[in-house]
Amino acid sequence: MSAAPAFIVLHSEDNIAVAARNCPSGTSFAAAGQSVAIREPIDLGHKVATRDISRGAPIKKFGQTIGFATTDIATGNWVHTHNCGTGPLSLDYAHATEIPPDPTPIHGRTFQGYRRADGRAATRNYIGVISTVNCSAYTSRLISQAITPELLGRFPNVDGIVPIVHKHGCAMQYGGPDHLQLNRTLAGFAKHANIGAYLIVGLGCETGQASFLAEKEGLHQIQIPGQDPGKLPLILNMQEEGGIRKTVNRGVAILKEMLPEANKVTRTPIPVSEIILGTNCGGSDGNSGVTANPALGYASDLLVAHGAASVLAETTEIYGGEHTLTRRAISRAVGEKLIEKIRWWEKYTAMFGAEINNNPSVGNKKGGLTTIYEKSLGAIAKGGTTALRGVFDYAEPITAKGFLIMDTPGYDPTSVTGLVAGGSNMVVFTTGRGSCFGCKPVPSIKVATNTPMYNRMVDDMDINAGVILEGATVEEVGRQIFEKIIAVASGEKTKSEAQGVGDDEFAPWGIGPTL
Repeated sequence: MSAAPAFIVLHSEDNIAVAARNCPSGTSFAAAGQSVAIREPIDLGHKVATRDISRGAPIKKFGQTIGFATTDIATGNWVHTHNCGTGPLSLDYAHATEIPPDPTPIHGRTFQGYRRADGRAATRNYIGVISTVNCSAYTSRLISQAITPELLGRFPNVDGIVPIVHKHGCAMQYGGPDHLQLNRTLAGFAKHANIGAYLIVGLGCETGQASFLAEKEGLHQIQIPGQDPGKLPLILNMQEEGGIRKTVNRGVAILKEMLPEANKVTRTPIPVSEIILGTNCGGSDGNSGVTANPALGYASDLLVAHGAASVLAETTEIYGGEHTLTRRAISRAVGEKLIEKIRWWEKYTAMFGAEINNNPSVGNKKGGLTTIYEKSLGAIAKGGTTALRGVFDYAEPITAKGFLIMDTPGYDPTSVTGLVAGGSNMVVFTTGRGSCFGCKPVPSIKVATNTPMYNRMVDDMDINAGVILEGATVEEVGRQIFEKIIAVASGEKTKSEAQGVGDDEFAPWGIGPTL
């Protein structure tokens, strides 16, 4: 890291600079035509004032307001939670006023994926055991675990058995918003292109009935000898089967019938345009918006140019930067739909006496992030620079191409669960603190924002975007991410997949009361 610059000024209007490495007191750097000497040690990802900032004045990063000085801040002083707070922003949404031109189309690139009978493109081939309720979660796990690695090895085209288990499914209003959203999420995984076959396991008396799920969401079973492919999927209710052991025995027998059928698919060339990329950032730091997120944004732009979809999520981490997206919206209606989501989140958090600005976690702040505005502006960079073409509800099927947004919480497992339920067949996850994440049945590529963390957690990180702080360009790392997306979509394992991560990250969003 010795060759890294001490500090980076991101925009001509900024009055702070971001530390590119740990800097001792007295470190000097050039900013706005003058030399700035820091007055105290500044850690990697943290901010220093490049000019005097009066109390109440805006603090600028990315050329945007990330907060307001809560006291006078002298040139060279550390800028963080002790002297920077949030306040009301006067944002001009200016819907659809700065629509970027369409990128020059790129044709001909393919990945080696699985083509489903109905035409969908898959990057993996799993069998799912879907639990309707927490009460059947353990049984679903037992069924999944009974398919041993030795048995699975006889079916090389099947990536594994994934238990889709959770803590919800009952104590909610029957047919209410929570019930319907859980249905949509479970069905999104059942219908996902990366799920070649599935079995539904319920307790029997829960609110979230398996039959209601199947009928409401139009679920159908894959063809198995002796089964009608037009019928509802195979459903096992523990109370009807006679308890845990009998349900497990029958479930294992069913999976053994499914395996030969699921194994029949083979990889074939599929246009890159059929990739649906879900993007997420977790364990962010002050350099997330400087390195990994802009690089992922470049990769997102490349995917859009190839005719694919790239989906930004985590609405609470758009807050304070939404005006940069509404201007790129292809229509006022698209921009206003995003603002409707923002207003819903303001009301939702207020119901519980919470503030969206509480979103930056302890680790985020230790890594240099100070306010939700700063976090959001950095997070939005994952969406690249193309036009915003649609805003989708949580776990809603993604039916459009180009740059899109899905309304999800900022909590990583819940956010990615919604993206996968919507149909994302690839995920790229950026992290500054070192989130170890995977989400079966979809591979998750992890991109580190800084070199020290990448080196420390090299077994978990797929790409090091920290080299941008050392002289590499955003474009170079962005193209590396793009190529990694194609390689992983074609079967290359991610670091999380190599360690078997992904059985515990299914976390559907529960929005209502537990009754």
